Amino acid sequence: MRGSKALVTAAMVLISALLFNVGSEAQGVPQSTATPTPDNAILLTVFFKHDQSRPLSELNAQLEKQGFYKAFPPAGVEVVSWYVMMGIGQVVTLRLPASRLREVNRVLEDTAWGSYRTEFYPTYDYKAVGIAAHEKATQ
Repeated sequence: MRGSKALVTAAMVLISALLFNVGSEAQGVPQSTATPTPDNAILLTVFFKHDQSRPLSELNAQLEKQGFYKAFPPAGVEVVSWYVMMGIGQVVTLRLPASRLREVNRVLEDTAWGSYRTEFYPTYDYKAVGIAAHEKATQ
């Protein structure tokens, strides 16, 4: 009896996992038109570390094939800065509503991986708070 109960439990877990995966694949990447506002905006710094074992022309061809420059950055996501960091690759800082973080992540998974390894650093704008604290401290 214990063996059959364990088998039924395992079957239920397997069926649940299969149903979850089918639903998530069909879902795709949600497209959002949300724009950043002071109460919902985040900054996202992305390190695009290039594969130094491959020539640049090959990396660029892969990015083109995968549609990187068509998809990135997604419409409505602000590019704050985009630099080449020698020996690393590219460093891009975006401003976006937090609700669009998954969308940006999926665009990069689908179009940047292979040419780049990515690292993500979500942050928020602290400039006004830091300057106010400095001004208060120096009065």
